Amino acid sequence: MITESVPESFIRQAVLPMQKSSAANGNSSPDAEDNMSEILFITSYPPRECGIATYSQDLIKALNNKFDHSFRIRICPLESESEKHNYSEDIKFILNTDIPDAFTKLAAEINSSPEIRIVMIQHEFGFFEKKESEFMQFLSALNKPVVTVFHTVLPNPGELLKQKVLQISGLSESVIVMTNSSVKVLISDYGVNREKISVIPHGTHLVPHSEKSLLKNKYGLNGKKILSTFGLLSSGKSIETTLEALPVIAGKNPDVLFLIIGKTHPSVVKHEGEKYRKMLEEKIEQLKIQQYVKFINSFLPLSELLEYLQLTDIYLFTSRDPNQAVSGTFSYAISCGCPVISTPIPHAREVLKNDSGIIFDFENSQQLADAVNGLLKNEQHRKNISSNGLHRMASTAWENSAIAHAMLFENISGVHIPLNYNLPVINLDHVKKLTTDFGMIQFSKINQPDIESGYTLDDNARAMIAMCQHFELTGDEKDLKFIKIYLDFIKFCQLEEGNFLNYVDKDRKFTEQNESTNLEDSNGRAIWALGYLISVNSLFPDNFSSAYKDAEIILQNAFCNADKIHSTRAMAFTVKGLYYYNMKNPSVSNTVLIKQFADRLVQMYRHESDNEWKWFESYLTYANSILPEAMLCAWYATGEVVYRDTALTSFDFLLSKIFTEDRINVISNKSWLHRDNEPVPATAGGEQPIDVAYTILALRKFYDVSEDEDYLKKMKTSFNWFLGNNHLHQIIYNPCTGGCYDGLEENYVNLNQGAESTVSYLMARLVIEKSFNEEIHAGEKYQDFIKPIIAVTQNILF
Repeated sequence: MITESVPESFIRQAVLPMQKSSAANGNSSPDAEDNMSEILFITSYPPRECGIATYSQDLIKALNNKFDHSFRIRICPLESESEKHNYSEDIKFILNTDIPDAFTKLAAEINSSPEIRIVMIQHEFGFFEKKESEFMQFLSALNKPVVTVFHTVLPNPGELLKQKVLQISGLSESVIVMTNSSVKVLISDYGVNREKISVIPHGTHLVPHSEKSLLKNKYGLNGKKILSTFGLLSSGKSIETTLEALPVIAGKNPDVLFLIIGKTHPSVVKHEGEKYRKMLEEKIEQLKIQQYVKFINSFLPLSELLEYLQLTDIYLFTSRDPNQAVSGTFSYAISCGCPVISTPIPHAREVLKNDSGIIFDFENSQQLADAVNGLLKNEQHRKNISSNGLHRMASTAWENSAIAHAMLFENISGVHIPLNYNLPVINLDHVKKLTTDFGMIQFSKINQPDIESGYTLDDNARAMIAMCQHFELTGDEKDLKFIKIYLDFIKFCQLEEGNFLNYVDKDRKFTEQNESTNLEDSNGRAIWALGYLISVNSLFPDNFSSAYKDAEIILQNAFCNADKIHSTRAMAFTVKGLYYYNMKNPSVSNTVLIKQFADRLVQMYRHESDNEWKWFESYLTYANSILPEAMLCAWYATGEVVYRDTALTSFDFLLSKIFTEDRINVISNKSWLHRDNEPVPATAGGEQPIDVAYTILALRKFYDVSEDEDYLKKMKTSFNWFLGNNHLHQIIYNPCTGGCYDGLEENYVNLNQGAESTVSYLMARLVIEKSFNEEIHAGEKYQDFIKPIIAVTQNILF
């Protein structure tokens, strides 16, 4: 960004309390670490091989990635005399359940550790087998609030089991389960208070959704229709159900291959060795299906496992346990885009509704074979199930699970843990993926660019600004290639008369949509982008001078028709472009044009505004913050006080309509906010990333003028919308792909990651990065200033 001098009377002090994640910023300072609240996880933990150990590791990683400047997670692994491990991570305590007095000693350690604020227990009754009395005494002895996660909730309990669960629940501040079915069972069968129960679904991993053909080639599976299942093997998984269905499946699909991924569960090996696996191998021989089955007998690294799931054509879940409350394997498969065929465990009945999967009866191989064959011959149905499943599971991403857990920690009675969202690292992957040698593609299906959607001037203009911002910040010369692509696209869209068309199809031809759409906004965005590029030209290397000259020529041609622009937002975009251009090439003609548009906007403001409604129109619609920001730019360029006053009053009015104390809710595109109408509920949805991003850009500009701390705080609040501080408490930015989801609706997030949303996020992220860097620089300057004073003071005192 460009900085300018501002009247001293308009300046006040401000700070921006943003936090980068440890991955992006290294560890926080020792002093900050010493004062941080700790949450102690009591759980099985890797290298122990079990589902809950993996679950805890994934959850802790997600919590650290998002909130490691809010609290610190400490780990107490569960062990026994027959199950001991060496841990690669920092471990605070170890609970060996076979050692006498271990529970009592651990409770005393926890109670005497003031930094531990909450104890979180990942509960499975097998962990405390034959030590249930000691476990209950441990819970009773703790003087810290306990959060218990029930990984198993059995219906129709006997009286003894019911009392155990009630006692654990009674000693817990909060209880977490992973499905709504489990909530119903806890209430109806156990009598647990509903207010104590939270539902946080089993987390799932964000994946890049790579092409199946590429992954099949990587693993030597070309030409195969892949069925798969994974997890630690035991008889409860009923793999034989699939084996018995395979002859019928292979009869119609001779290119099928069933992958059985996973080693035998360690506890099963201890009790019965490899008896179950050998039974499966014998059955494969009996059925003569050796060529259709492949064992992958290992506990795969996560990245490899997720790739196997992404190349899977159909995932099979054949558990024979009707009381299995939840399955992490099942969840992971859906989040990787696998169409799932499952037995009717409660989790499946809850998730696989509305064509999100297929359910068959326990141990019914014929039903399974029919379902598999039906899906294998209908690719479109598989795609529909995959898409429905992805949208249904989006809220379960580990990032969202971390948000849900952090909010629960924040609200535990007697514990005050303010949440600071970590800044994700800047990631250009999806921006580059959307960009061809011609320009930026308009839409994506999930994170796969949809070339059928073509290109727009709007997206390429915004993309050029974002890449200029990135080059300003990093000096990365790889950015220049992309800036040139976007500039050439803008040039391609300009007509001889100087104005621009917006819509271009995949064959690089202008579409009929240009004839039926008002293109003034698009023209204004192009002028903004060109002016911005020219304003930062001094940063570019000498060999990039031709791009600067091209931008000059394109912009001068555009000015020939600029005075014909009358659309409110188009005028604002044009003012911004003129403002940036004038900073590099000041002239009377530039100032005249700026005044022409600014005067029109002032006239609109005076016509519509009154004591209650301080705005340029009788409604608030899209890109609202562009209008007061443009007025501020006009004041910067001309010194006309009326522009500044209009900017401030209109912007403060807008902020009063879209901010609550701790959240931003931009105007919904479902129903614009009209004068004298009731505001749309904050949970109505229809919130677009571009509106949040434009608000952040405007807040930064107003802060540059006033250095009012409130603008900076609102920048942070606004950016946290992308990170989960919204009415669904879900991420809008996908840190795995570098893409941004297309919208926040009432009950779901639109998972498509198109150009508008992705570039808008990037623009906002780069503005926040600049502010973060300035905060650090200011702190360093303060240290340089204060150290000599401290030294002198110490000499005087001592």
